[in-house]
Amino acid sequence: MKIVIPGGTGQVGAILKRAFTAAGHEVVVLTRNPSRPGELAWDGRTPGPWAEAIDGSDVVINLAGRSVSCRYTEANMRAMMDSRVHSAEVVGEVIAAATKPPALWLQMSTATLYAHRFDAPHDEATGIIGGSEPDVPEYWEYSVRIAKNWERAQEQAATPHTRKVALRAAMVMSPDRGGVFDVLRRMVRLGLGGPVAGGAQYLSWIHDQDLVRAVEFLIARDDIEGPVNLAAPGPLPHRAFMRALRKATGVSLGLPATKWMASIGAFVLRTDTELLLKSRRVIPGRLLAEGFSFQHPAWPEAAADLVRRARTER
Repeated sequence: MKIVIPGGTGQVGAILKRAFTAAGHEVVVLTRNPSRPGELAWDGRTPGPWAEAIDGSDVVINLAGRSVSCRYTEANMRAMMDSRVHSAEVVGEVIAAATKPPALWLQMSTATLYAHRFDAPHDEATGIIGGSEPDVPEYWEYSVRIAKNWERAQEQAATPHTRKVALRAAMVMSPDRGGVFDVLRRMVRLGLGGPVAGGAQYLSWIHDQDLVRAVEFLIARDDIEGPVNLAAPGPLPHRAFMRALRKATGVSLGLPATKWMASIGAFVLRTDTELLLKSRRVIPGRLLAEGFSFQHPAWPEAAADLVRRARTER
C-alpha cells in the first residue's frame, strides 16, 4: 500500500511510519519542514505539489495539528483550532480533486470531545459530548469545540469515493522519548508520581502496539466509517493509573499533588492542567463490537511492557 501521513512527524506519526515501513508499505509524510527521505513539504492550508502524493494513494492518515502539549493561551488555542481545521479542509479538497482518490481517509480526532465525567464511560453511541459541564474551567469548552470543528471538516468534505473514519484517540503510550509515557515515567522516577487533585479523574489510554493494530484493522475493514474511539477498554482513575506505573517502574512512593501544585508543574512543563484534571473515561465500543482484540487491554500489564521496552530499546 501507499500511505500518506500529513503531519506525520510527531509521536503518533513516528509510531505508524515505523510500523508500516517495517511491513513493506510505502509511507509518505507531509510536513512543514521536510528533512528525511519520504517527507514532502506542505503548509497545511493550501494545495500544492504534495497533492500528487495523495492522488493514487491507498490510505491517508491526517495527523496534522499544533501540539496540545503547550500552555493554553488564547494564541495557542487559536493555533490548535486553525491547524486542525484548515489541514482537514485542504486534505478533503485534495482528495475530492484526485483522479484516483484514496480508498480511506483516517482523520485524527480526540477523546477530549467527550464530557468530563466520573459515573459512566463514553462509547461512540452513548457518550456525552462535552462543552456544557458545570464547575469546569470555561476554556475546556474550547477544546471540545476544536474537536467538533475538526471532525466536521472531515464530515463535510465532498469525497464520495473515499471512506472516512474519525479517530477519537486517547493518550497514546509508547516508550519513545518525549511522549506522554516518557514524561509520566520520568515524574515517577523523580518521586512525583502520586495522584493529582485526589486522583479520582479517569485517564483513558492506548498502547502503541494496539494503536497500530487498530489502524490496520480499520484499513482492512471497508465497512467501518464515522467516529471510532481509539482507547484501551480499561480506563482507570488517575490514582490507580499512577500506582500501576510506579509498580512497573519499581518506585514505591509518589508524592501527591493538589490542583495548585499541578498548575505549577504544568507551567514548568509548558503544558496545561486540562491534560491532568479532565476525567476522560472512554471505551472502544465500536472496535470491540466489530471483533477487534486488544493485546494490551489492562494498564498494569501494558505499563510493565512499556517500562521494559523503554529500558531495552535505549
